[in-house]
Amino acid sequence: MKAFVLPAYGSADVLELTDLEVPAPGEGEVLVRVRATSVNPADWHIMRGEPRVARLMGGAIGLRRPGLRVLGFDVAGEVAAVGPGVEAFAPGDEVFGLVNGGGFGEYVCAPAGRFARKPANLSFEQAAAVPLAACTALIAVRDVEPGQRVLVNGASGGVGTFAVQLARAFGAEVTGVCRTRNVEMVRSIGASEAIDYTTTDFTRTGRRYDLLVDIAGSRTLLACRRVIARGGRYVVVGGTAGKWMQPAGHMFASLALSPFVRAKIARADVVASGRTREDLALLAELASAGELTPVIDRTYPFADTPAAVRYQEEGHCPGKVVVAF
Repeated sequence: MKAFVLPAYGSADVLELTDLEVPAPGEGEVLVRVRATSVNPADWHIMRGEPRVARLMGGAIGLRRPGLRVLGFDVAGEVAAVGPGVEAFAPGDEVFGLVNGGGFGEYVCAPAGRFARKPANLSFEQAAAVPLAACTALIAVRDVEPGQRVLVNGASGGVGTFAVQLARAFGAEVTGVCRTRNVEMVRSIGASEAIDYTTTDFTRTGRRYDLLVDIAGSRTLLACRRVIARGGRYVVVGGTAGKWMQPAGHMFASLALSPFVRAKIARADVVASGRTREDLALLAELASAGELTPVIDRTYPFADTPAAVRYQEEGHCPGKVVVAF
């Protein structure tokens, strides 16, 4: 099979198209023929080995070289084979899932619990845009109650577009913060109001919200607490990228300050959630009902995967960047 391999840290130019053996599914695993994947910030953070503080923590960003050979966490495709003990899927089933790397290859092997059946009303490209970003958004807004007010800072990106739609589906009144050119798009996916951050500081509007989902990390927690209602929550998802500490520094600082503010602070962490199967099933249900529609900015052919990563890394794309096989 063909796959883009990451041999060393660097720009998207280091990704090498390589022939690899097709993996065989083990106990409880499925082998999926990938039809589409999508690019996430996690891909280029690992590709560059940044923030460098992460190299001290182990995992996909190793100390001297990448701990992950093939990037790509989102996949949509067809089950090619199942391992012993798998009863939920059979060869030919159309699925989408969140895997621990491997999406930048023609086949990927992962535990069956990392997949769900692809909604019939979504194409493979649309389904591939969902897993990591939408699962992260779901963790951030899961406890929203009807009638609550939700502010999404960074509403036009991958996680943000899903956070807006999910909070709206759960009955909240949603305000999105984005740049000028994305204001209408954010309104079109369910935000009752969109704040243009180039002209308005959302922490100075005098309004208060029951939940602030901070994806952009463009304001400090001390500034953000001005807009959080008494008993409200502040969910840290990410922040501005940097070579050494950011966005990890912003997240750590927010968590460190949590004992000194009224807001409840949580970190949206898909890896630690332990709910991948259930969350993907819920997302599939919402997509089937028309309450969740992926926003896709650009779609690249598999051969242009490095270009797709390069474009996503620029940080200005509304919604998701998808790679089709």
